[in-house]
Amino acid sequence: MAWLLVIVAGLLETGFAVCLKLSHGFTRLWPTVAFCIFALGSFGLLTLALRRLDVGPAYAVWTGIGAAGTAIYGMVFLGDLVSTLKIVSISFVVIGVIGLQLSGSAH
Repeated sequence: MAWLLVIVAGLLETGFAVCLKLSHGFTRLWPTVAFCIFALGSFGLLTLALRRLDVGPAYAVWTGIGAAGTAIYGMVFLGDLVSTLKIVSISFVVIGVIGLQLSGSAH
């Protein structure tokens, strides 16, 4: 269950990163509100998960999901540059996150 919390928190991290961009420096109300909701949800779920998980692997999975998810979202929906190097790099992040998750242990 703790890993599920980390995964959802990582997806919410993608949400708050995208909303941060869409807020244009916190000058647009609704993306700013969404940023706050996603950020609080993400940090809250990560905090709950860390009660049972080692911090290193859990944090790596959380940031990896957020980084890869944000990069993919940007390429698909925001017109970010798509390149082979970027896709390969995202793949390495995902592989590293999976490896760290597999090395983690629940208490």
